[in-house]
Amino acid sequence: MKIRLYFEKENLIRLAVAMVFAAVMFAVIRFPVWVLFGFGVLYFGIKSLKIELNEKLSWLWSAIMLGTGGIFTAYHIQYLLLDAELRAKISDNKMLLNVLCCLVVFLAVQVFTNNTGLTCLISHIVLLSLAGINYFVYLFRGNEFIFSDLKSIQTGLSVAGNYEFALDERAGYVILLSTLYIAFIRKLHVSFQKRIPMSIVCISLAVLCCAYIGKHTQGVVTETWEQKGSYRNGYILNFVLSIRDCFIAEPDGYSKEAVKELEDQYSKETDTVAGETEKKPTIIVVMSESYADLSVVGNFSTNIDLTPFYDSLEENTIKGHALSSVFGAKTPNSEWEFLTGNSMAFLPSGSVVYQQYITDTPTSLVSNLKNIGYTCVAMHPYYDTGWSRNIVYPNMGFDETHFIDDFDQTKILRDYITDQELYEKIVDRYESKKSNEDLFIMSISMQNHGGYTEKYDNFDEKARMLGINYPDVNQYLSLIHESDSALEYLISYFEKVDDPVEIVFFGDHQPSLSSSFYPYLNGKGLGGLTLSELENLYTVPFFIWTNYDSGKESVELTSLNYLSTLALERAGIALPAYNQFLADMMEEIPAVNSRGFYSKSQGKFLHVEDAAGEDAKWLKNYEILQYNNMFDKRNKSELFFPYLKQ
Repeated sequence: MKIRLYFEKENLIRLAVAMVFAAVMFAVIRFPVWVLFGFGVLYFGIKSLKIELNEKLSWLWSAIMLGTGGIFTAYHIQYLLLDAELRAKISDNKMLLNVLCCLVVFLAVQVFTNNTGLTCLISHIVLLSLAGINYFVYLFRGNEFIFSDLKSIQTGLSVAGNYEFALDERAGYVILLSTLYIAFIRKLHVSFQKRIPMSIVCISLAVLCCAYIGKHTQGVVTETWEQKGSYRNGYILNFVLSIRDCFIAEPDGYSKEAVKELEDQYSKETDTVAGETEKKPTIIVVMSESYADLSVVGNFSTNIDLTPFYDSLEENTIKGHALSSVFGAKTPNSEWEFLTGNSMAFLPSGSVVYQQYITDTPTSLVSNLKNIGYTCVAMHPYYDTGWSRNIVYPNMGFDETHFIDDFDQTKILRDYITDQELYEKIVDRYESKKSNEDLFIMSISMQNHGGYTEKYDNFDEKARMLGINYPDVNQYLSLIHESDSALEYLISYFEKVDDPVEIVFFGDHQPSLSSSFYPYLNGKGLGGLTLSELENLYTVPFFIWTNYDSGKESVELTSLNYLSTLALERAGIALPAYNQFLADMMEEIPAVNSRGFYSKSQGKFLHVEDAAGEDAKWLKNYEILQYNNMFDKRNKSELFFPYLKQ
């Protein structure tokens, strides 16, 4: 190897560009001045190098470059994502697995490029870009970017403009160090005249690495809460594990015979046809974006009552709290749990059902109501491509879909169409229905969507916390107050109509707010929580109201997968077999979500894998039926999951 310094005028131009870039980084991040000068000296020095590698030692140089590249990239990513305290939590074995994951990428790229320098450049940029996406995703929603999120990129980009992008000091150092690494690696030129032997060696090493990773990750779970994926598994390894989790295996005890036993149990109990002599009510569902009662997490005071109308609802109302399976994001999972009665408890963490598992017409509230004569309408005042609803809604069997172009786009609060405009659209559709038309409307609002850091000329924030100032929290609370006024309009209108109407209202998930707010709220923050404390973050309000006599009831806790069953019962519609199963299960297990379930017999929250006795039996049967519904297309139960009648 020969190394020498040389001077070219082009290097001064490159240095000038690099220093401008570094100066911009300095202005944004404000790291120490010496870093700026140190970067300039190192960058100029690297660009002035001329390195000649002995071609006879190509295998050695390639091994060194690929090995050090994998190590540098893996540790670089951990440095970007975690502070020193969290970085120290990951074990040496897990860190080795992250290095090997990176090395597999380097080896795969090497097969195609036959140029080790180019391989290192491409691999480092790709892996660091993935970590960069995770960096911002975590800032926005409080959990990490995993493989299933790739299908959600379009939706994420559509609302990205409403979030504040900011780099911390670590991110600045990472960018500068990567710039130096890329500049240096471009000075190293290693290629192979005989490409096939090199490819065989790279593929063999990659296979060995994969085998080692597979062996040592058995029983290692994908972490999606906070930054646990990065500090327990390492980010790259956690991302790889999330790929593994996209493949759903049969649950233990699953068989056609097991499904048949459940069919025999429920075939005699179920009458799936509503009574012909009873007038079926119009059913309106409002899944309210980020609507939550933060007092379930911890007590705080505000300058005004946030939801006076919601709080006043009692007559002809079932009301309480329900567990959602998501926090701060992934709205469609809540929508799916409500419509289908299925649960995220039996699906991989981080998955989005609408984009991964709906390929045909699933049995749902939509198909059940259509089969008894309802016209089914979906309304969402946002783009139809969000969470692939333009594909999912027709598959589900909705007769009509209304998206952003069907709404008055002058009625905006911040950047989103108001709840009031959505409710007026619901009223318009109700008023235009035929006299003999049974109507079901599923609506998903947008008004309260995060983030909450920007100030808007079109929004007068009326609510604020007392005793402490969190601007994003104040904006969120003000939005909830606006939602309450719109809700009063909706209920007041349908109170006056003669035909029977049922309105189901629930939040999809709690908002993602400033991480410093949660220690103030619950004394702990988002980490170190017991399962019961964690479930508080997944709790949302709900009610089922009717404009006819139906009594009042308070429900301390349920979950979103049960709400459609409660809605059918309240509407006087005979329960299909699957909903009858859920109604029976609800008596033993009143709430279940992605984090766990509430055991009535033990009087506490438990993880699903810790269930015992009758709890375990109910959950196992639930998992069997859900798997049959979603994944066993050949043996799908026609009793529990009848096909949509055409």
